[in-house]
This record gives sequence, structure tokens and C-alpha cells, in this order.
Amino acid sequence: MDSASNLTRGSLTRGQVTRYAIGSLGTGGFATLPGLVLVYYLTDSLGVTALAAGAIVTAAKIWDVLIDPVIGGLSDNALARSGTRRGFMMIGAIGLPIAFVLTFAVPAGIGAVPSAIWVLLAFMIAATCFSLFQVPYIALPAELTNDYRERTRLLTWRVVMLTIAILLFGAGGPEIRALFPGDPLLGYLVMAAVAAVLLGVGLFIASTVAPQRPLLPVRPGTSIGAHYRDGITVLRECQPFRALLGTFMLQGLATGLMLAAAQFVARWVLHDESAVTQLFVALIAPALLMAPVWKAIADRVGKERGFRMASTLFMVATLVLTAMVWMPGWWILVPVALAGAAYAGMQTLPMAMLPDVIAHDRTAREAESAGADNRSGVFSGVWTAGETTGMALGATVLSIVLALTGYIETTANVEVAQPDAAVTGIAVAFSLIPAVLMLLSLVTLARYRLREQDIVGTSA
Repeated sequence: MDSASNLTRGSLTRGQVTRYAIGSLGTGGFATLPGLVLVYYLTDSLGVTALAAGAIVTAAKIWDVLIDPVIGGLSDNALARSGTRRGFMMIGAIGLPIAFVLTFAVPAGIGAVPSAIWVLLAFMIAATCFSLFQVPYIALPAELTNDYRERTRLLTWRVVMLTIAILLFGAGGPEIRALFPGDPLLGYLVMAAVAAVLLGVGLFIASTVAPQRPLLPVRPGTSIGAHYRDGITVLRECQPFRALLGTFMLQGLATGLMLAAAQFVARWVLHDESAVTQLFVALIAPALLMAPVWKAIADRVGKERGFRMASTLFMVATLVLTAMVWMPGWWILVPVALAGAAYAGMQTLPMAMLPDVIAHDRTAREAESAGADNRSGVFSGVWTAGETTGMALGATVLSIVLALTGYIETTANVEVAQPDAAVTGIAVAFSLIPAVLMLLSLVTLARYRLREQDIVGTSA
């Protein structure tokens, strides 16, 4: 059983680190698999139009953004009443697997419109359950330890598990589906059932790491509007949080755009649809290897400087990729792998900096007023909403680029020739635009002024 004493001395046991990291088996799996197959499931198995399929996914993301700040506030209230955030996390751990299976359990022959409504409702429930887990999950590092470097250690292993989950679900899910070529609906259902087991196990194990006692008394909110006002308040009052969140959103947009464009790059730049697997592995595999390296770099030079180094490396990699406009070829796997190595730092370090921001805010507010409210859930709710927004806009930006460059839509088994402008647009969306976004993120990161001595000084 975890106790407040662990936070006092700042140490984390291997069990705590392991259980927390395993949570990313669920969060990474849910973030990956629907993004890969849900639109295709709607259009090619259920007969839903591409526009409607995109609207379904977008609606679920918008819903996610709207509820995250509210869940953050409610999580803080739950901490005040029960002394733990575990209740919300357990609800998410139980509900998400069920809703995930239902999303891919549309009965055969009910028609495109009922199928679309079915998927929309089930996926929105799944997104709600995911947020019930994810928001308090992100708040936990600031409540598990007050040690600056221990948080980096905690989040490093979370990112290691996250990359394993992305590889496992991203490669394994479609392979399970492919085992049923004669009955694609059954293939999707079996895929969802297997994935749901892993999702549930990951989320349940991570739920057990939630501390049993609140660190500070928390004043319960009085309305949904109050939770949104609290979110606006932390953005207004906490400059390091604004800088960090803005940076993370811009980088989420850049990586989301690249992931959304990967299939198009494989088909129209490399002329091999299966090349998306190689692109995927080239991006994620180096991240798995490099996460501990970025921890060592952060311990040596500081998290914010390490984050800046990783971001710069990613920007350089995407700038190199712009050469694919004139020289398409398999050589692009090299800069993609370089971007993957940088991606590990871009995930590990800001996620380790967030609990520093939360802890610094909590300590500063306690110094000003004894018994000040714990706003960890508010911070994590706003953070999750921002992260979701950044990633979701990647697909939106890609669709705009495709429309502006004259991309020709098609149906299965119908071959088309894309105009040169469209192929160039795909290449630019995978390279130059992410590079520009990364440059902008370095500008916002320069405004992050919280350093290790600030954290150590306030938590001593």
C-alpha cells in the first residue's frame, strides 16, 4: 500500500515505477489502434462515407477536449472526499475495455447510418472512460514523489512502456484482423476483444499505484462551470504551465501530422502501401531505445535543456526529410529514425516537467495560504485537453493540405493517378510543416523558466 511517507522522502520503489508505467500499455494502445483502423473500419466495412467517418472521429475528440477539464476538477474533489484518485481510474479501467469492444461490435446488415450512430456513441463512451483514467493518471507523478529526478525516472519508464504499446497495438492489431479475411467484421471484433484485455490489464494495474491520502485539503467545486473557470485560472496564473503546454501542443500537432500522413507517404511517395509498417517501426523503435538515454541527459544538463535538445534534433530530422520532395526513396527511413530517437525525449521530458510545475504551484500556493486547494487534477485536465487538441489537429491539417493540392479520393480496387501537386503536398505535410511547427515550439519552450533549483528549493 502506498503512503504519504513515500512522497515525503521522495523515493519510489520499483513496484511503484513498474505499476505506473504499465498504465501506458492501456493509454498508448487506445491512442494508437483506433487512429490506425477506425476510419478504415467505417468506410470499408460498414459503408460509411469518408466525410462522415472523419466527423465521427473528430466529434469524439471534441467531446474528449470538453470533458477533460471537468474530469480534472472532479478528480480533485474525489481526492478531497475519499483521499485518493483511484476511484475514477478504476471506473475508466473497467469501462474502457467494454466500450472499446462495443465500438467494433456493430451488427452486420443494419445499414450505414445506424452503423455510424453505433460507432459514434460507443467511441464517445470509450473516450469518456479513457479520460476518467488518463486525467488522474497524469496528476499522479506530482503526488507520488517530491524528488525532481525521481519524476524523470518515473516518466522515463512510462515512455518506454508507451512505445512498446504503440508497437504492440500498431503492428499486432491489424495482424489479428487479417486472420479473418473472409469475415472482416469478425476480424475487427476479435481484434478489439484481444486489445480490450490488454487495455483493461494495463489500466487496472496502474490504478493500484494511486496514493491513499491527499496531500492537501481540497475544496470541492460547485458546478461544471467552476471546473472550466479553474482551468482558465491555472493557465492565467502559472506561466511555466502555459509555456510547457503550448510547446507540447505544437509538437503534438507536428507528430500527429506526420503519423496521419505516413500512409499517404507509403502509397504515393514510396509507392508501396506496406511501407507504412517500416515507417512506423523506424519512428517508434528508436524511441524505445532512447528513452533511458534522454533521462541520463536530463539528469546531467536539466530537463528543460534536454527537452530543447530533443526538439532541435526532431526539427533537423524533419528538415532533412524535405528533400523527399525532389528525391523520394527509402533513404527517408534514416531521418525518420532520427526523429524517432528525438521523439522519446519529446515525450519523456515534458511529461516529467509537468509534475514539477504542479508541485511548484502547490508549494507556492501553500506558502501564500495554509490549506490551499490541490489543483493537480485541474492541471492534468487542461493538459490532457491540450494534448488531445494538438494530436487531433494533425489529421485536420493534413486534410486541408490534401484538399488544397488537389488530392483525388478513390475507392477500394480503383486505381487513380495523383497530380504532382498532391504528392508534393503529402511530402511537405510529412516534413516541412512539422519542421516549422517544431521551430515555433522552441520559441514557446524558451519561455519556460522553471529550473531544478526552483523545484528543489520549494519542495525541500
